[in-house]
Amino acid sequence: MKIALLGYGKMGHEVEKNALALGHEIVVTIDNEQEWNERLEFLKKADVAIEFSQPDQAFANINRCFDLHLPIVVGTTAWYDRLDEVKKRCLNEGQSLFYAPNFSIGMNMVFMMNKQLARFAEQYGYSLKVAETHHIHKLDKPSGTAAKLANDIIAENSHYQRWSIEEPYSDSVLPIEVTREGEVFGIHSITAQSSADRITLTHEAFSREGLAKGALAAAQFLIGKTGVFTMESLFC
Repeated sequence: MKIALLGYGKMGHEVEKNALALGHEIVVTIDNEQEWNERLEFLKKADVAIEFSQPDQAFANINRCFDLHLPIVVGTTAWYDRLDEVKKRCLNEGQSLFYAPNFSIGMNMVFMMNKQLARFAEQYGYSLKVAETHHIHKLDKPSGTAAKLANDIIAENSHYQRWSIEEPYSDSVLPIEVTREGEVFGIHSITAQSSADRITLTHEAFSREGLAKGALAAAQFLIGKTGVFTMESLFC
């Protein structure tokens, strides 16, 4: 694959390292507005773009790729308030978009187990909570991964109507505990508790490698396809 990297921070470098190890080519990296102006011609040589920038840049980056009919894989989160708009353009114009709050294969296994846990928790009277810990540089609270875990619980368990990271909680509000410390790559936990016992489902990332490999798998999957895809598409 010929890959364009949009966002060249820690995740961009991790994707680059793993891509080169697999024999792919990085044709351009773009990390700011000046580089968009200077390197646009290189972007046109790419087969696919992989986007790990900042929440306030992702929407514009997606649309710039759509302008070029360049398939794009988006790992940035906290822009999903514009997701419906992006999906509409993607489908109307025959574009190619793959987005996910977390590209780790292991974390996506947890997403699937979380849905089942949520259903059984309602059936057998367990209360639920989500907790996430990330490095101090992470901007969004909660993480996109924690928000997906919470939204999936709400979709599967009618006891909960919404989630919140603020105290106090009511019975119908699913709590998300957020911690920012050190250089933690990412820890996500779902806890189900009854008067009899406690169940904890936890995923801990040891590095960014799993995210990078998942994004590259998504990029390979996306080439030659049109439409909107997620990690569930990859697993089917």
